Amino acid sequence: MTNRSYKIGHNREQVSLLPPCVEDYVGRDNPVRAIDVYVDALDLIGLEFRDVGSDGGAGQPPYDPGDLLKLYLYGYLNQVRSSRRLEREARRNVEVMWLLRGLAPGYRTIANFRRDNAAALRAVNREFVLLAHRMDLLGGQLVAIDGAFFHGDASKASILTAKRGAEQIAALDRGIAQYSAALEANDRAEEAAAAASDTPAAGGDMAQKLAAMRQRRAAVADDLAKLAASGDGQLSRTDPDARLLSKHGQIVAGYNVQIAVDDKHKLIVASEVVNDGNDTGQLHAMAQAAKEALGVEALTAVADAGYYNGETLKACEEAAITPYVPLPDRDQRLKGQGRFSAEDFRYDAAADLYRCPAGAELRPMQGHKRQASGKMAIRYASRRSVCRACPLHGRCLANKGERREIERWVDEAVVERHRARMDRDGKAMMRRRKALAEHPFGTLKCRAGYRHFLVRGFAKVRGEWSLMALCYNFSRVLRILGLDRWLALLARYGIRRLWALFARRCCRAGERRRDHARFPPPPSDATGLRLHALAALSCPASALFHPTLAVGRARNYVRAVSKTCSKKTGQSSG
Repeated sequence: MTNRSYKIGHNREQVSLLPPCVEDYVGRDNPVRAIDVYVDALDLIGLEFRDVGSDGGAGQPPYDPGDLLKLYLYGYLNQVRSSRRLEREARRNVEVMWLLRGLAPGYRTIANFRRDNAAALRAVNREFVLLAHRMDLLGGQLVAIDGAFFHGDASKASILTAKRGAEQIAALDRGIAQYSAALEANDRAEEAAAAASDTPAAGGDMAQKLAAMRQRRAAVADDLAKLAASGDGQLSRTDPDARLLSKHGQIVAGYNVQIAVDDKHKLIVASEVVNDGNDTGQLHAMAQAAKEALGVEALTAVADAGYYNGETLKACEEAAITPYVPLPDRDQRLKGQGRFSAEDFRYDAAADLYRCPAGAELRPMQGHKRQASGKMAIRYASRRSVCRACPLHGRCLANKGERREIERWVDEAVVERHRARMDRDGKAMMRRRKALAEHPFGTLKCRAGYRHFLVRGFAKVRGEWSLMALCYNFSRVLRILGLDRWLALLARYGIRRLWALFARRCCRAGERRRDHARFPPPPSDATGLRLHALAALSCPASALFHPTLAVGRARNYVRAVSKTCSKKTGQSSG
């Protein structure tokens, strides 16, 4: 056997005079640099991030929220969400060491940051959508709306419904009755045995079990009373906002996540977390949120058949939103029996009447009828004499039916315009919907493995979802633009924010809020802005971050920077 040589590493005990720095381990094309630059460009104070303290005990300064935000962005981009796992990454992952500059926060600090900054995380997600809009990454013409179930931090057994509570009460009553009968029989047997042998009676175990069952029954009855008082159909014992959601035979204890996806680069422009398993009432709310995020006057929205609702279609039209939603086929039973459905009757708007397949007229009846959904409808009915003599009677009415009635919603014209749009462009729009709406959820659930939430309650769950959506958009933008172009665009759009951050931190050094307005604003031209940014970035660390900096020194420094920039700007323009 021939000897082969292999590559060997360095001796771990070898002493190096000039060891490599952490910067050498992170390449220039490493995506972690995009996270670092992006978070540094954010106005974390304006986004209302809160300090969460430190692990060093009393008197220690807190961690910078920017460092903890960088850690979470890195973790969610790399499928690491647990605070304990993030703590380990900060101690062993070279990329995280570079990102946090050697800081290693504890898991409690990491978890508290996500818990206490849920609203700020949502604000960062909205800010990123605005940034993508300024970078011309959003089309602003068409969005696809979809929803998906995510598991919450609650089990199915922990969520009580009235039916399940009644079943538990009945089962506990049966168990209590059986235990009571067995306890009485055991007591009689033990009394007889004790009288014969002069030994004390036992049976404490069965009595304890009976008391425990009675206590459980009282707890279930108390939960049922809370459920009735709440007016909701479900009560969760762990996560107060999680609900049992059902779709296509799938039951999930969790939340329904709604998203609106722009068609240009499949970026999520609006999202919301609800606990209603029915998507029917979500179309207008999501389309309006997408329209506001995109800042457009008109918008086209596509969604699947689960979003069909006449009232939401009307609300969309009134808000300059053109919806495309498949109409559900609610007359399958009649069609299966070979009978005429409401679609076979034609409405004559000029005469305000319906014509049946045989040509007979159905005229409006007096008054309106409130449907089960709450909508007001007008009833149109035919003449009994006409229906009795009609040769198509068997295909239109049941055996005992005397006349045909059709209910028309008072705003049925909205549905008719929508039906005409779907007949004309529906198939093409539904193909576009599948390509847009399914992509984010497929990426988050299948590639990243994000199928559940780690926190409880609407506020925290919405904050964690904002992290998921932000990381999805972040990775999409990074892949679309590339690292170099991403950094260049961030530098272009972040100069003004860097100056605002610089001025605000000088204010935090002791300046009162009313004096902040006296700081000279940055010039509007690009040359002056670059000089301002360079001056702010080259400012001594004490001038930016030292808490005991004198107010006068900060003001003088800002004024000197402003004068220098004004002179240089004038020379360059001359």
